Amino acid sequence: MKRRALLGGIGTATIGAAAGCTSALGGGPEGVVLDPQEDQIADSEDLAYPAYGQSLPPFELRDPIAGITIDSEAINRTAIVTGIFTFCPAECGILLRRLVGVQRRVADAGLTDETLFLPITFDPERDDEAALRDNAESIGADLESGNWHYLRPESPERAKAVVEDRLGIGFERTTESDRVRGYDFTHVVVTLLVNPDGVVERAYRGERIDRDRVAGDIEAVAEAFDGE
Repeated sequence: MKRRALLGGIGTATIGAAAGCTSALGGGPEGVVLDPQEDQIADSEDLAYPAYGQSLPPFELRDPIAGITIDSEAINRTAIVTGIFTFCPAECGILLRRLVGVQRRVADAGLTDETLFLPITFDPERDDEAALRDNAESIGADLESGNWHYLRPESPERAKAVVEDRLGIGFERTTESDRVRGYDFTHVVVTLLVNPDGVVERAYRGERIDRDRVAGDIEAVAEAFDGE
């Protein structure tokens, strides 16, 4: 069993109860709750990003709004992890607003304390604390709930190392786009659902995620671990 916690500054605060190691309840490999993902485009080992049944690669990143550091190996909740940039004029805004819808559904199910939403910016030059706060306000994210954390790498190099190299969510900076002044990004849109033992249960592709589906998957995973 992995002991998981949320790290804030120098001190350590544990979020929720320690998760137990769980065996598959469906037809998947050991360590997962959900059945194999029917719409996965290839075997997990053939994808660039971690997918069904694989471990989430470790990372530590700062939430500049809450003033804490999130250690991915010290999480005891079901987590949603994705890569975004808030100046994105289309796909990231669509995805984030849908994740806010998931956050609200999770709250309605009484699972706020069992869930974390971790959007990671790969544009730390523009996505400072003020920009992230503005984004939260514009999309309606509930920062007061304590389960939504924008994570900001300290440099573009660190963003590449975590988001692209470790998480396999590819992105490329470009100045040839007419969408954003200065520079834009072409990027993959993938959202990971990770169980409290750090194993990927789902990798949703695209920005138009099904909010009810994602919330239902979260509920199934959270309740399975709650029963351990």
